[in-house]
Order: sequence, then structure tokens, then C-alpha cells
Amino acid sequence: MEIQTNVTEFILMGFSHDPHLQIFLFLVFLVIYLITLVGNMAIMLVIRVDLHHHSPMYFFLSHLSFVDICYSSVVVPKMLVNFLAKHKTISVNGCLAQMFFILLLAVTEIFILSGMAYDRYAAICHPLHYAVTMNKQVCSLLVGCSWTMGLLYSLVNTVLVLKLHFCGPNEISHFSCELPPLLQLSCTGTFTNKIALLSSAVIFGFSSFLFTLVSYMFIISTVLRIHSAEGRHKAFSTCSSHLIVVGLLYMTAIFQYVKPSSVTSLVLDELFSIQYSILTPMLNPIIYSLKNREVKTALRKIMEKDTVCVT
Repeated sequence: MEIQTNVTEFILMGFSHDPHLQIFLFLVFLVIYLITLVGNMAIMLVIRVDLHHHSPMYFFLSHLSFVDICYSSVVVPKMLVNFLAKHKTISVNGCLAQMFFILLLAVTEIFILSGMAYDRYAAICHPLHYAVTMNKQVCSLLVGCSWTMGLLYSLVNTVLVLKLHFCGPNEISHFSCELPPLLQLSCTGTFTNKIALLSSAVIFGFSSFLFTLVSYMFIISTVLRIHSAEGRHKAFSTCSSHLIVVGLLYMTAIFQYVKPSSVTSLVLDELFSIQYSILTPMLNPIIYSLKNREVKTALRKIMEKDTVCVT
């Protein structure tokens, strides 16, 4: 399908047009992007190199890191170019491609996080059957389903956008081609698109959230039955990184897409978008590294090996 439009490109308005501030923002987001790449690649390397990390939890974590690298790479490079460019444009096809991958990766990430919640449920609530419950086939199936859900969500909304007509204006009040601001530029009715976006966001988002919530309800119930304080602390500590990551992602994404229509601050929209599309991919490896002793130990060993090789 080809989109019917008189517009050949969109203008991403982004942030301030002050040249000095643009350079400052370029440097800030460049550092964030580099930290995101290095952090997530380091996590993937540790999991691949260290045989002790070939467990279901780290299998999911490596896929989460891969999704975070892709998510950040879909948004940030174009943003960095626009900070230095006089004309902050993106082609219509480029805009649609960016929108498609934003939707795909966002939903894939929340379902991978749901799979990680189920993994923690199996480890804490049924430790004796953990190896059987979370075998290689089950882990691969959960990751495959995550990508399938992301693809379905993205296709449903993208196909409907292809039926819209854009005849101007072509200025997107955002730093990326997210769906809500793009719909505001359509010359044709977007009621169907808005219904599809809301319903699919509720269906996919709520199902993932419910899966995670139920898993943690069983986890909390099991942990509270542990008599020793040390045992309870040890059980909760295995979930702390995951809970922080889930909280950051859900709070910002839900507010962005399901907030009341009366809340229309463009600055607020952009801040929340930065949080879940740029900062969260950077924070995930940092959170897992700081909160997980095994990851910290493995990173230290790899760095020591590299130091020995250099000397």
C-alpha cells in the first residue's frame, strides 16, 4: 500500500531553535546514545561470554538489551542530525518507517518484560520445577510471542495510517514520528485511527500489564510466607531490577497514550517521550548492572581480562 499525500516530507519541530541550545542538546543526547549503546552491548557481551549467565533470566535480559539498542537507534540518530541541520526534515516514507519501528519495539519491550516477570514467578513460586518450567523452548516461545505481539500492534496502526491523506501543514510538533502527533496533520478523518490506537494500546498494554501484575501477586504472596527476613530480602532482591524497569516504562508510556484530552502540554509530551524512548533504554543496563551482583562481577572479570591483554 502507498500513502496518498501531497506532502513529500515532514518537518520535525523538536526542541528549542536557539542555535547554542541546539549544540548543547546535541552533546547531551549524543552522550546518552553512546551510554545506551555501550551499556546494552556490555550486557549482551557478558551474557554471551560468561557461561554462568546462560539462564532464562539472562536470556530475556539479552533480548531486552537488543530491543533497547534498536529502540534508541530508531529515534536518536535522526534527532542528532536535526540538532545540527538547518532544515529539520524527514521524508514521508522515512517518517512512516520510524513510526512503524517505534510501535513495534515499544510493544515488544513490554511483552519481554512480562516474560521476565513470569520467569521470576517460576523461580520464586516453583523453584523445584524451575528448570522444567523455563526450559529453552518456553523461553524462545515467550520471546517469539513478544516480537509477534509487537509486529501485530505496529501493523494494525501503520496500515490505517497508509489510508490517510496528508495535504499540509507538514510540521510535526515532536522530535520523532510518533503516531498521535502525526494523526493531527491528516486532511482526512482520523476517528478510525484513534479508535484503533486506543483499543490496540489497551488490549496489548493491558494484557501485558495484567500478565506482569498476576505474576507479581503470586510472587508477593509466596515471599510473605517465607519466615526468615533474610530469605524474604533475597527473594525480593532478585525482582528489584525488573520492578524498577517496569515501573519506569509503564508510568511514562501509559500517561503519554492514555492521558485525558484536557492535558495538552507539548513540553510534557516530549519529556515523557524522552523518558520511555531515550532514557529508559539507557537506564535499563545501568539498573541491572547496579542491582545485580553477578552482572557486576562478570563485567569486572571481562575488564580485567582486557587489561591483562593490553598490558
